[in-house]
Amino acid sequence: MALNSLQLGSIEQFCKAAETGSFTSAATILGVTPAAVSRSISRLEERLGVRLFSRTTRNVKLTTEGELYWKECQLALDQIVEAERAITGAQVVPSGPLRISVSAAYGTFRLLPLMPAFTDAYPQIDIEVSISDKIIDFVEEGFDLAIRLGMPQDSRLVAVKLEDAMLGVFATPAYLAKKGTPRSIGELDAHDCIQYVSPNTGRPLQWLFTDEQGHAIEQPIKSRMRVLNDALGCVAWVNAGGGIYQTYRFAAIEAVKRGDLVEVLQEYGGRCRPFSILYPQNRHISARVRAFVDFLRLAVSA
Repeated sequence: MALNSLQLGSIEQFCKAAETGSFTSAATILGVTPAAVSRSISRLEERLGVRLFSRTTRNVKLTTEGELYWKECQLALDQIVEAERAITGAQVVPSGPLRISVSAAYGTFRLLPLMPAFTDAYPQIDIEVSISDKIIDFVEEGFDLAIRLGMPQDSRLVAVKLEDAMLGVFATPAYLAKKGTPRSIGELDAHDCIQYVSPNTGRPLQWLFTDEQGHAIEQPIKSRMRVLNDALGCVAWVNAGGGIYQTYRFAAIEAVKRGDLVEVLQEYGGRCRPFSILYPQNRHISARVRAFVDFLRLAVSA
């Protein structure tokens, strides 16, 4: 359905009324009369065949359909603004808010150590980082992009691969002195292996190895110790001498250098997991998002 300029104006007035919770406030901001805003929204409701606002003599409130329509319309209007900026060159210097969702281990050990360099390079971008392993809803939660494990096969998302993160199996010297050092994958059954349970699948993440013949294998781990939702809990447990855990080398490298952790079963290593930047397929890429993607891809490859 093609939109004319009148309909776009009605959508803009609707979004401003939804944002302010008042037809009068929206009218003041947009420089029109409250009656004009009311008529525009009524035309919009008639065209859509749904009520967008519940009206009383004192206030207006979005209906459930109105809430959904507002989120989608605001996203579309934001894309138009970004497109105009890109075309006119008004955003030569990236600026504005940038909301990023990143998984716990990658956020703590990879992304956050790089952020000072990014904020120095782009002082006009306001950064908000949410650290969580849970799947997000870009529209509902208002994120510009996310960094997650894997390459999701979701046609609604663009996935830009960042890196293949090398895995290793680690324990403290004190733990190994007490329990012994495993020399084969099969010996893990006799050890206190700490499992990470994904909040998205509800299942423990299997450990990845290369067998004696060089074949990639996934190893189910028997364990009485599990951490749900946050992989950093496993890292903390291992650092405290509580057992053995397979994690990314970037999460353990500094502790290994200090002698606080030891990597075991290296002859069965060499496996990786990929990390990707994700953003919605239908979203215009703002200058600040593009700047961040380009920065991070270059930084992790250095």
